[in-house]
Amino acid sequence: QEYLDFRKERSRMLLSRRNQLLLEFSFWNEPQPRQGPNIYELRTYKLKPGTMIEWGNNWARAIKYRQENQEAVGGFFSQIGELYVVHHLWAYKDLQSREETRNAAWRKRGWDENVYYTVPLIRTMESRIMIPLKISPLQ
Repeated sequence: QEYLDFRKERSRMLLSRRNQLLLEFSFWNEPQPRQGPNIYELRTYKLKPGTMIEWGNNWARAIKYRQENQEAVGGFFSQIGELYVVHHLWAYKDLQSREETRNAAWRKRGWDENVYYTVPLIRTMESRIMIPLKISPLQ
């Protein structure tokens, strides 16, 4: 009964809720526990319908430019819910490290070409910085 009361009370506070079922890109690393402290960047890309295969093919080549500092945590795409949505999760020691790592990618031959081919596939994009809870294995 206590749980049912909690759910009823919680529902009064929710304005909206969306769910997605995501699958992992086969070329991306599987998320692994990390020593911290780290911050995480969740980049979300909403793609034009019909472009997921092209996106995946380009990122299968592009991910090699972002592996040096072990910043690539996971890459996922929507299977149920809003479709043609891609999430990339990146780990950094801090915001300065994020800036340095991203700038270093631009100095690598080939990174700019991958960006050139993927940007036209995007309808919208979003970046969120997240700090893991103490109980998270992704410190």
